Amino acid sequence: MPQLSQATKKLINRYQQWHQSLQPKEGRITIHVDEVASKVAAFYEKIRGIIDWKEEHLMRRAAIIRKLKRHFVNWEIINFSGEIAEPLVLELIRGGHFPNDKIEEAKIAEVQKVINKYIFIFKNSITAKKRKRKLQFYNWLLEIAACEIEETLCPFRKERALIDYMFELMKERIVLNEGAIAIKKVKDEEKDIQIYIAVQQALFKLDRPIIGYNLLKYKFPQWKNNPPREWLLEITKNIYIIWDDIKKDLSHLLGKKFYTICEKYDTPYLLLGDVLTEENPTEISKKISEPEELETLIKKAYRKRLSTLKSRLSRAAFYSTLSILLTNALSLVILEIPLAKLITGRFTPITILVDILGPTFLMFLFVVTIKLPSKNNLNLVIMETMKIVYGKVDTYEIKILKERGVITRFIIGLIYLFGACISLGIIFGIFELAKFPPTSVIINIIFVALITFAGLAIKKRGKELTIEEKPGGFLGFLSDILLLPMAGLGRWLSNKWKKYNAIAAFFSALIDMPFWVFVEFLEQWRNFLKEKKEEIH
Repeated sequence: MPQLSQATKKLINRYQQWHQSLQPKEGRITIHVDEVASKVAAFYEKIRGIIDWKEEHLMRRAAIIRKLKRHFVNWEIINFSGEIAEPLVLELIRGGHFPNDKIEEAKIAEVQKVINKYIFIFKNSITAKKRKRKLQFYNWLLEIAACEIEETLCPFRKERALIDYMFELMKERIVLNEGAIAIKKVKDEEKDIQIYIAVQQALFKLDRPIIGYNLLKYKFPQWKNNPPREWLLEITKNIYIIWDDIKKDLSHLLGKKFYTICEKYDTPYLLLGDVLTEENPTEISKKISEPEELETLIKKAYRKRLSTLKSRLSRAAFYSTLSILLTNALSLVILEIPLAKLITGRFTPITILVDILGPTFLMFLFVVTIKLPSKNNLNLVIMETMKIVYGKVDTYEIKILKERGVITRFIIGLIYLFGACISLGIIFGIFELAKFPPTSVIINIIFVALITFAGLAIKKRGKELTIEEKPGGFLGFLSDILLLPMAGLGRWLSNKWKKYNAIAAFFSALIDMPFWVFVEFLEQWRNFLKEKKEEIH
């Protein structure tokens, strides 16, 4: 019978500790917020979710950042010395970001220590001369603080265990060919950091702030363990250098190549994590020690993930298509028709039909052409899972292609430009046939670019469980030439929307603070009423 590797035994032990941490503890005092105030706050947070335009798993941290900014507005952090942990935690629970009656009251003191640490860093760091760099540093530090506050309130024990497990195994498996070492001069420490980043991106789609926070802990193990003042002061003196180093790590030239390998082989690790989560922790070692039993468990976990993936893609298909339909209709009524009448004086029924149904059909086309993993993919997943569980070492080589010459780069650039011109030409041709006014042409090109970017992202999600490699074929090559330029424009527009979201800024400045004051007053009022009722008895 095959033996479990030492890394797998360690992973099982950490999952057993996670299972134990879920057991209720007697005598502990938990934080409670009023249910009515919580429902009002949760509704507001859903509205904020629409306004802020962020992924669902990022909303909690976005809420923490928002509330931190509100408690010490911009540079007032320098003069800040108050206790804000309790109102911050209460607001997060009211907003539905953390469960009611589950978090221990002792966590409030821990959160306050975290806040004090980052205030200390900001107060004692050398101020940047340029205001833009100073503002960027302030925002980065707030993001890192939000990551640590989130981890303090909700430790990611099993996710951390799986990241460490895959990281340790990938360090053994990923090798750089001689060309990569000679051309890029990648050191072992640099390679390990890139693997660490890629593993986090592949397994849980973590974003730059949380990866940056994890890199701080990786480089400075004392970071989270209530470090002494002398150590923290030394770190603070060099915090801008540390920040720049982390930015370089996150923008490494070979980062995408490490990610490609980790993303391809992340499925076995995710399935193993699912098995350890669902099965009895006291019996799991014995079960997965037997290959037949492990195969059964992997098949079960795979089918469950595949079912979840199908339902997620179905929801994405429905909601994205509906969203595009409604957005187009709204844009048509409040923006395009008034502008068209003002400039050209006309807007035909055919134009209206194409305006609404064209972009909607494009999104529908993206989601219905998503291909799920084939049956052969499951066999490959089972084989890869057994290799990692029983310690069979494979190697994945990172190859560096020779740098393209000037002529080659010029030809590739021309092909890319040619694809962009054809794409825009087709779009312009359709709009011209439908007699679109100039303003509607511009608006709809923006829509098409955003839809192309979102559609390709959704199609990529359909490959989350896929290990097998499939040739793209001529049609795939042709679609890449035509779609990638539009997707690039869509990504740029999407990033600009996130950066300059004026609606979100309006909410933060004029609505956020008075709303949360009202919610706190509502909770205090309900507590007062409860006290009066108790006096009657």
